[in-house]
Amino acid sequence: MFLQKELPVRLANIMKEINLLPDHLLTMPSVKLVMSWYQQSFKELIEFENRDSIKSKELEKFTSTLVHIRNRHSNVVETMAQGVMELKEMHGIDINTENRIQYFLDRFYMSRISIRMLINQHTLLFGKKEKNNDPRHIGCIDPNCNVSHVVQDAYENARFLCEQYYLTAPELQVVSKNSSDDPVMFSCSTESAKDPIQIVYVPSHLYHILFELFKNAMRAATEYHIHEDTIPPLSVMIVKGQEDLSIKISDQGGGIQRRKLDLVFQYMYSTAPQPARSDVASAPLAGYGYGLPLSRLYARYFQGDIVLNSFEGYGTDAIIYLKVLSNEANEMLPVYNKTATKVYQSDVPVNDWSSPWMTNQRSISSLTRL
Repeated sequence: MFLQKELPVRLANIMKEINLLPDHLLTMPSVKLVMSWYQQSFKELIEFENRDSIKSKELEKFTSTLVHIRNRHSNVVETMAQGVMELKEMHGIDINTENRIQYFLDRFYMSRISIRMLINQHTLLFGKKEKNNDPRHIGCIDPNCNVSHVVQDAYENARFLCEQYYLTAPELQVVSKNSSDDPVMFSCSTESAKDPIQIVYVPSHLYHILFELFKNAMRAATEYHIHEDTIPPLSVMIVKGQEDLSIKISDQGGGIQRRKLDLVFQYMYSTAPQPARSDVASAPLAGYGYGLPLSRLYARYFQGDIVLNSFEGYGTDAIIYLKVLSNEANEMLPVYNKTATKVYQSDVPVNDWSSPWMTNQRSISSLTRL
């Protein structure tokens, strides 16, 4: 009953915001396709708004509709990214347009994360074909999510990709600290090591974040030490405090210049080669530069965050912050209102500092606060 009311509202909010995008972007074929998906999904959901979903037949129809909607929107991230690339190639993108697109994509993708979270939770609880095999889970939520297990799983899969491409990969060292307990150090291959750090969380979200950060760290470390006999290992520290659970991934991949630290969270910035143009249904994600921005949204969705600290010439620390207390891990959602509307109509402020860097930092930080 909650979803019958809530999902149409969330779809309507983001559809209203799509219409505030620059006119040139709205005419791009990929953006038009995304808009048609949202319009169709809204029409399908609004039919259930006043139905009695307690009846088994209605519940079955509603669940089936949600599955179709989820499948329809499976390529939204790649397709919207393709639309931005189409705009860049056809018309170019100035600083004001780039800021508006950055602001929109943060809100658009956060909305998508929330909608998929609600749909996945419903289908796992009520769908006959999607029962979760793990009896510990409540839908897609693990009340006792073992953080080190997710870390090792993400590392192993990232390592597989790294070895495929570079024929080598850095090892992993993990140190865990649970409040006042003594630290426990073990390698990824130590199966007997026990890590008591557990939180209420969605393992798939945490895996997505870790997998992306491990890929970046492995690529940096491997390329920086490619001509050496050994690659320095990745170091992971997991610390559970009273309010925050922190996961720090440290690499020795040469670091990032300080002036570029903010750029890595921009959707139109990527150090990987730009992907080749292809059919939107199979558009690749790698190379769009969306990995880190999306990972940060996943962390922020439940009031967490991702922070990067770089030491140019040495390496980078990526720190994931998560909420320990589940009652504090509320959804962070974009709100469509007059303030949001004004952002799409405002330009970058006039430079009132001697350094252009200060103006760029101010415009980025102001958009982030909004």
